[in-house]
Amino acid sequence: MATAQRLPPAPQPHLYRFTPLDVATLLTYVAVAGFFAVAGEVLAPFLRQVAPTPAAASYAVNLLFYASVGILALVAARKVVGRDLKVLATRPWFTLLMVPAAVIAMMILTAVVVAASGEAQTSANQAGLQELMQQVPAWLMVPLLVVVGPFVEEYIFRHLLIGKMSRRVNIWICCILSVVLFAALHIVGQEAITFTALLPYLAMGATLVFVYVWTGKNLMFAYFVHAAKNLLAVVFIYAIPPEVFEQLQQVQP
Repeated sequence: MATAQRLPPAPQPHLYRFTPLDVATLLTYVAVAGFFAVAGEVLAPFLRQVAPTPAAASYAVNLLFYASVGILALVAARKVVGRDLKVLATRPWFTLLMVPAAVIAMMILTAVVVAASGEAQTSANQAGLQELMQQVPAWLMVPLLVVVGPFVEEYIFRHLLIGKMSRRVNIWICCILSVVLFAALHIVGQEAITFTALLPYLAMGATLVFVYVWTGKNLMFAYFVHAAKNLLAVVFIYAIPPEVFEQLQQVQP
C-alpha cells in the first residue's frame, strides 16, 4: 500500500511516556495472572463452593480479572483511545475494509505456520475456552472475549510494550517481545511451553503487531482487529452444535 494511503504517524509523543497508572495497571495484570497461574488449583475447591458450577466460577474469575484491569487500562489510555478513534473516523472505509482483511490475513498466516509445522495442537487455554463457551451463553461470553479481553491485551502487549517502551528500546526488539510474550501468556501455567502450542498465538501476535505499527501505533485499530477475530471465533463455536464440534476436535489433519 502506498504511503499516502496509510494512517499518519501517531502525534502527541507525550502520550507515549509511562505513567504511574500504566505501572499500576501492568503490575495488577501480572500479579493477578501470576497468582491464578500458581494458585489456581488450590483455589478451585473454594470457587466450586461459592459458584453453582465450575464453568460459572471460571467465568466469574475471568470477568472480574479482565474488568478490573480493563478499567485501569481504559483510564490510563483514555487520551490515546480518543486520539486513535478520531484518526480512524477520518478514514471510515479504511477501517471497515482493513479490519476484516487483517483478520483474514491472520487466519491464513495461522493456517500456513501450523501446516508447515506438520502437527496441529490445541492448547490447554484454547480447549478450556471452548469448553467454557459450551456451558456459558454467548451474551455473557461476548463482553469478556470480544469487548474487554482484547482491549486489555492490546493495551499491554501493543501500547505499552511497543508504543511506550520503544521510546527507550529498539522497536524491533519491542515487537519481538510483544509477539513472544503474547503467545506465551496464552499457554503458560496450563501446559508445557512447546513451539507447536505457541504457533497459532505467534501468528496472531505477529499480525496484531504488524497492524499496530503499520497504522502508526493506532491502539484502537489493533483492538478492532483483535476483537473481530475473537467475535468470529465466538460465532463459529456457538453456531456449531456441541456434538458436531466434538467430532471436529477429534479429526486429525
